[in-house]
Parts: sequence; C-alpha cells; structure tokens
Amino acid sequence: MTSRNDKIVELLERRQPDLTVIMDEVHKPHNLAAIVRTCDAVGIGQVHAIYPEGELKSCHKTSQGSNRWVETQVHANLESGVQQLKDQGVTILAAHFSELSVDFRQIDYTQPTAILLGSEKFGVSERAAELVDGHVLVPMLGMVQSLNVSVATAVILYEAQRQRALAGMYDTRRIDDDTFNRLRFEWLHPKVRDFCVKHQIRYPKIDEFGDIQDHQWHQLRQSCSN
Repeated sequence: MTSRNDKIVELLERRQPDLTVIMDEVHKPHNLAAIVRTCDAVGIGQVHAIYPEGELKSCHKTSQGSNRWVETQVHANLESGVQQLKDQGVTILAAHFSELSVDFRQIDYTQPTAILLGSEKFGVSERAAELVDGHVLVPMLGMVQSLNVSVATAVILYEAQRQRALAGMYDTRRIDDDTFNRLRFEWLHPKVRDFCVKHQIRYPKIDEFGDIQDHQWHQLRQSCSN
C-alpha cells in the first residue's frame, strides 16, 4: 500500500511550475473550486487571482478552501499580476474570442504558459485582452457560443497536460528543492506547520519516510509550550 508520504512525493515530483492560470475576477465559488481542482489534476501547484476591491478577502478564502493542494497568489490588480508572470518568461494567453484568437490546440504548452480567465458575467476585459500575449478559443459547433469558465479551463489545461506528458515533462521533478521540502512537510504535518507559524519557529527536520526526527526542534517546541 502506498504511504501518504510516498503519495505526496509522487505528486510533488509531477508539479509543473511553469504552467498556471490567472483568474481575473472569477468569483463564483463552484467555478473557483472546479478550476483549482483541475489545476491540481494536471500538476499545477500555484494559481493567480485578481479581485476587485471589497471582494478579495472572501474570494481568496473560497479559492484556497476548494483545494488545499494548490496555492493561490492574489494580486492587487491585473497589471501587477500579468507583469510578474511576464518577468518570469511566461507567455500569457487569454481564453477569449477575438479576431486574434487561435484554436487552443495550436499552442505549444510545453513552453512556460499561463491561461487568463475572465469573469463569469463579462468574460475577459478589454484591458486584459490588451495586456496578454495572445488569445485562444475552444471551437464551438452548436448554438451556444461559449463554455462555462471552469469547463473551458479544463479543456485547455488537459491539452497542455497531454503535450507535456508526451514531452516527458512529468517524468522528473521540476520544482526546486526548497519548495519540494516545504510542501512535503506542510502537507504531511499541517498541525505542526500551524504551530510553527503561530510561534514563528522553524519547521522540524523529517526523514525519508516523512516522520519528524529532530531532537533540537522538540526542545524548542517544549519551550514554546511552557
């Protein structure tokens, strides 16, 4: 039987640090949850979100609660979120119908890529459409002209997953050691993580099986508890 530690290690070794989504004012809880679940399923460990003032706190809480395996980075505004990813060499593509749109299957998703998603009511904003590097669409052959935002996200991301799997990008670990070790510990020992954060002390060392093996840290914990 696969241990929890082995499962977490296997998951982290397949994470894709250069594939992500930007949720620009996506606010309905069921869509947030569905998008984050899909991201986890294709190996995305961090998503980005932009919310209007006044909605940020509640929406961010919802997206985090939908899946504790995926981290959500919230940006103060669209420009800062887009620029951060561009500075990292990520190509940003809006799921958006325009004269510039191309079939989502024509994109090379083995390159660093972020998919920008607009709000449920208004879709991708004019400003977002201008800031991104390109537009992609999912061809529609029926009377309906668009898919639900979470469904469209899943369709696009599974094409990205298919391409990356064929390219062997899930075969070796791609996240850095610090991120790997931090997440492995936090997911294995969430209560200890909370204790460390509360008392502002370091995480204890764990062995190859994920068990805490750190005598000095136990002493430190005891001093904090007294």
